[in-house]
Amino acid sequence: MASINLLPWRDERRAELKQEFLVVLGAVAGVGAVIVFLVDLFFSGQIQTQNDRNNYLTQNIRELDAKVAEIREMQRKRTQLLDRMKVIQDLQGNRPIIVRIMDQLVRTVPDGVFYTQLTSSQQSITINGIAESNNRVSSLMRRLDASDWFANPNLEGVRAEPTYGDQATTFNMTVQLQLPSAGDEEGG
Repeated sequence: MASINLLPWRDERRAELKQEFLVVLGAVAGVGAVIVFLVDLFFSGQIQTQNDRNNYLTQNIRELDAKVAEIREMQRKRTQLLDRMKVIQDLQGNRPIIVRIMDQLVRTVPDGVFYTQLTSSQQSITINGIAESNNRVSSLMRRLDASDWFANPNLEGVRAEPTYGDQATTFNMTVQLQLPSAGDEEGG
């Protein structure tokens, strides 16, 4: 029998298969690297686009926040102006009322009573004065109570004051303001 050595052929075949495997492996690795690079490029582009959108939104939000702050400042100024206008209108509206109150205070003073101090606070008037006698103080209280503009006179204190006369007294009194209705005001 003849002896044929098949080992070199098998070695060569193995070497070729190995070579083919390495080439296919290299090609697959190259294609994989290209695919990874393209996917990375795609997602980097998407991230950059989203970052650009976010920056655009952030910039516009800052501009809108500045406009909102300006609008709030304008609303605050508007509210202040409306409050000032209301105070001015109230003062304009109360101007004749103050004159009428002072007129009523003069009309209700009986002879022998003198006011030394008048203090107004919201809906009440504090009256300090001197009277020739206690009867004059009582008469003042009755007149204030009968007035359409005043209510609930309250005598807080009476002291004898001999420097003004034998029966002279100083008094402190508070009276509540009561604005008459429009019909009463025109008639009185």
